[in-house]
Amino acid sequence: MSTVDVKQVVLDIIADVAPDEDLSTLKSSDALREQLDLDSMDFLDIVMELRKRHKVEVPSEDYSHLASLDSCVAYLTPKFA
Repeated sequence: MSTVDVKQVVLDIIADVAPDEDLSTLKSSDALREQLDLDSMDFLDIVMELRKRHKVEVPSEDYSHLASLDSCVAYLTPKFA
């Protein structure tokens, strides 16, 4: 899966977890939780959806790798290979 595909996967999951958020203004290098109104449960929902939809496991010690859209893509792309 390409980085563009992985980015779209993450955006699709965020859109489902936080349907009221405007993702069109999202800056890919900035922290997601600061840009969007995501609480810790929303973040866990994103991690759970990655596992449920794509069988991608993210251990809790790696959650920091999911801080921004760019870091999500960098961390997840090898897991989709």
